[in-house]
Amino acid sequence: MKRGPTGTYHVTRAGGEQVQAFAPAPLPPAPALDLGDGLQRSLEAAVLALGRLDGLSALLPDKALFLYAYVRKEAVLSSQIEGTQSSLSDLLLYELDEAPGVPLDDVVEVSNYVAALDHGLARLRAGFPLSNRLIREIHGVLLSRGRGSGKDPGEFRQSQNWLGGSRPGEAVFVPPPHTLVPECMGALESFLHAEDDGLPVLIRAALAHVQFETIHPFLDGNGRVGRLLITLLLCHAGVLREPLLYLSLFFKQHRPTYYELLDRVRRDGDWEAWLSFFLEAVRETGEGAASTAQRLSDLFRLDRSRIEAAGRRAGSALRVHEALKARPILSMSAVCRVSGLSFPAVSSAMGLLGELGVARELTGRRRNRLFVYTGYLSILNEGTEGS
Repeated sequence: MKRGPTGTYHVTRAGGEQVQAFAPAPLPPAPALDLGDGLQRSLEAAVLALGRLDGLSALLPDKALFLYAYVRKEAVLSSQIEGTQSSLSDLLLYELDEAPGVPLDDVVEVSNYVAALDHGLARLRAGFPLSNRLIREIHGVLLSRGRGSGKDPGEFRQSQNWLGGSRPGEAVFVPPPHTLVPECMGALESFLHAEDDGLPVLIRAALAHVQFETIHPFLDGNGRVGRLLITLLLCHAGVLREPLLYLSLFFKQHRPTYYELLDRVRRDGDWEAWLSFFLEAVRETGEGAASTAQRLSDLFRLDRSRIEAAGRRAGSALRVHEALKARPILSMSAVCRVSGLSFPAVSSAMGLLGELGVARELTGRRRNRLFVYTGYLSILNEGTEGS
């Protein structure tokens, strides 16, 4: 449905130029959303995929291990959308105090994303409301180190920003003037807490994401916070018990469509086209996450059975296998510490895992060697290759 512009334009100045800044009207949309048969079916399919994913999370034998790796994959993908070149391997090496294969600023940004998500989830689980204060806290963690640390972490912007173009006059989109940001974000917070408008949680998340991206309340990090907001809202509403749904891969794979639909909402008020895209993203991503969890579970079980078939050599190798399940890249000393085995025992076990093709050495060094759980990292890396 085309409703016309979903906000008002305000003449302001940025970078010495006069620009038209767009301030969105408060949610929900008016006229009301048209959730016809097509969108209803899409909503039902997305809810079903989420339900299956949530049910699977309760059955995973190694839920904490899956969450550890899956959250890091999301951090890599969300940061890649913003232009970083960091890979999952780079992040895991950085967490081991090993030098990543990309500029340090790139991997620090990804590491900050993991910390920001962890902070938000911990606050929600402690009973803190999903609010502007929490959004600012998350932003503060996200920009606490590296690039962006000088762009007012944890504070709404006090100047005009713009999207696309080398200068404001060439911008693809100009968000509201900074003087209107508190008002716009206050209205968004009220919408997040509304219980009397009859909107399903997934629809609320879809609308809130667009609204946040339109307001662009921070000088930097808006895209990453906006994507985090989706997962936090679903966890806060109890739709997901664990943070297992991330849409960054879908948005990355369909980037031109994603940006075009955001513009159509602002320009034409076509919320329904955006909702159709968003619900498909939830369905496909939910099914993909469930498939990944099942494949990893199958991989762990198969590799364990292959190790057990090695007879007397299997005991130590199984303990090393458990260590690599928890952290798919590890140094020999870290494996010794985690497994409680001696260095010679770990060295022998790694030899067996290498023979079986379960693990391989990364560095080519004779000392301070690093080992990777090959199949595990291969599954997790899917979709993170390239920008």
